[in-house]
Amino acid sequence: MKKLLALLAFSGLLLASCSDDDPIVDPGPQDPDPVAYSSGSADFSTYVSLGNSLTAGYSDAALFVDGQTASFPNMLAGSFAEAGGGTFTIPFMADNLGGMTLGGTPIVGNRLYLDFSTGSPLPTPVAGQGTTEVTNTLSGPFNNMGVPGAKSFHLVAPGYGNVAGVQAGLANPYYARFATSASATVLGDAMALNPTFFTLWLGNNDVLSYATSGGAGVNQAGNLDPSTYGGSDITDPNVFASVMNSILQALTSNGAKGVVANIPDVTKIPFFTTVPHNPVPLDQATADLLNGAYAAYNGGLLQLQGLGVIDADEVAKRTISFSAGAGNAVVILDEDLTDLTPYNPGLINMRQATAEDLLVFTSQTIIGTLANPQDPTSINGVAVPLADQWVLTPEEQNEVATATLAFNQTIETLATAYGLAFVDANAYLETIADAGVPLSDGSTVTAAYATGGGFSLDGVHPSPRGYALLANQFLAAIEAQYGAELPAVDPLAYTGLYIN
Repeated sequence: MKKLLALLAFSGLLLASCSDDDPIVDPGPQDPDPVAYSSGSADFSTYVSLGNSLTAGYSDAALFVDGQTASFPNMLAGSFAEAGGGTFTIPFMADNLGGMTLGGTPIVGNRLYLDFSTGSPLPTPVAGQGTTEVTNTLSGPFNNMGVPGAKSFHLVAPGYGNVAGVQAGLANPYYARFATSASATVLGDAMALNPTFFTLWLGNNDVLSYATSGGAGVNQAGNLDPSTYGGSDITDPNVFASVMNSILQALTSNGAKGVVANIPDVTKIPFFTTVPHNPVPLDQATADLLNGAYAAYNGGLLQLQGLGVIDADEVAKRTISFSAGAGNAVVILDEDLTDLTPYNPGLINMRQATAEDLLVFTSQTIIGTLANPQDPTSINGVAVPLADQWVLTPEEQNEVATATLAFNQTIETLATAYGLAFVDANAYLETIADAGVPLSDGSTVTAAYATGGGFSLDGVHPSPRGYALLANQFLAAIEAQYGAELPAVDPLAYTGLYIN
C-alpha cells in the first residue's frame, strides 16, 4: 500500500507549462480612423454595477487590487467614458494578496498562484499576511457594488454589511468594508448614487455554492423563507424571481437603463472538469489486495439481489473492482443508492465513480491521503470512500440544472419586461468550454485549467482575459439594445494567468 501512496500523486493533473498564456500581448496596429462613440438612448453618466464575485473582479480564489481593476464593470466603465460615462469608483482591497483580517485575526486567505518549486505546478496561496482589515471601513459611494459570496436575496437584506455580524456569519466581510451603515442594503447603497445605467449579474451563488459543495447543501425549492437557508443551499426559484423583480423595479424607477446577464452551467467550469473520476494507478498486487478487501461487500450485494431487495442494475452499479494499471475509478458515497444497512451494516451506500460523476477541484487534496494517519491502508478514495462533498453525482447535477434553467428563464423574462439589454452568459461560457474563443493573435481561449486563459486558478472565476471576453458580450448587448457605439475591450491586453 505504500507504493500506492506514491503513485497517487496528482502532479500530472496540472500541465507544467503556461508559456502559451503570456500576461500581456501587443494587439498590433489600430484602426487610424477615429470612431464617433455614442451612448445611443442610454445614459452612462452614473454607472453602477451590482452582483457578486463575478462583478467584483474576484479571481484566483481572492479579491485583490489587480483583480478589481480587471473586473468587467471597470472595463465597461472605460468604454463608457468614451460616450459620456462618468467616474467609476471601486472599494479596493488594501493590497494584491487578497487576504482579510477581522480585528487582526485572519478570516480570508490569500490569492493563489502556480508554485513551480516542487517541479510540478500546484495552486498555492501567495505568502504574506493581507493588510485588508474588515473593520477599517471605507467611505463611498462606490460604483462597483459587486459583493463576493452574495446570493440574490442578500442584496436586499438589511445588516448584510454589519461589521458586528461578520464573525457569526450573519454579515458579509466584503460588504462590511464599505456599507454605508450597519443596517444598509447593497441595493439601497447602489440606489443612493441615483444611477443612470446599471449592470446586474446575479444568481450564480444561488446554485453555485450547492454545486461546489458536492451537493452537500439542500435544494430549498418550496421554501420561501431564505432566512432559513444554509450557505450551500439552492435558492427557491420563486424567491429568486421575487428578489430579481424587486431589484430591477428599484433600479429602473428613475428611468435608468441597463443590462442583465443569465448564469452559466456551472458544471462546465474547470472546478468540475479538471479532476478525473479514475485517477488511481495500481500494481497487480495492490489491485488483488483491494479486490479481496471488497469481496465481502460485493458478495453481500449479490445476496440481497437474490432476496429481491435490489436488482441486477444496482448490483452492477455498486460492485467495486480494481485492476492493475492506470485509470481505476475512486470509491465514493452516494446517498441516492438504496439504503442496505438495515440488512447488513457493512453494505453502506458506496460505489465507484463513473464518467458521469464530477469530482470537485478540491478533491485532489484528499484523494490518496490517509483517513487515519496510523493506518497505511486507509487511503481516501480507494479503501475509504469519498464523502458527498467531494463529488457531484448525476442526481445532484440534475438539481443544479433544474435550478439554473428556472433562474435563467426568470432573468430573460424580466429583461424583456423591463426593456433591458440581455447577455446570454450561459451560452457564451459554454462556447469557451466546448470550442474556445479565437483571438486576433491566433491563440484560443479555452476553459482548460491554468493553461486555457479563460479561468483563474480557483477553477470557478474567469481570469482577467476571461472577464475581458465577457465585457465585450455586455458591450455588444448594450449596443444592440440602445443603439450605442462603444469601443471594445482588447482581451490580449489582459493576462490569462497571473504568473506570481
